[in-house]
Amino acid sequence: MTSIKQESLTFREAKRQRYENARQTAALFLTGGLDLQKAQQSSGAERINILRRLRRLMERERLKGARNHWSYDLNRHIALSQALKRLASNEAQNVPLHH
Repeated sequence: MTSIKQESLTFREAKRQRYENARQTAALFLTGGLDLQKAQQSSGAERINILRRLRRLMERERLKGARNHWSYDLNRHIALSQALKRLASNEAQNVPLHH
């Protein structure tokens, strides 16, 4: 593969990741008033509370969709889901397997 083509692919992937991060950050802030960057830096009880709140937001969004509520937004639902997975996967890395 030529270096220009590789650079192009690398640029596109970086752009896609920035877009996903911005979408998740906006959805999290607009629906729950949470800052994604601060949430990623949290740990312990604070992280558990953030994850609970995010799961509650996801459930509310899911219920809106199930009821065909006018304010339901599939893109917001997807972004919240991705943010939850992102934070939960980071949490799984920080928590020991044995309780």
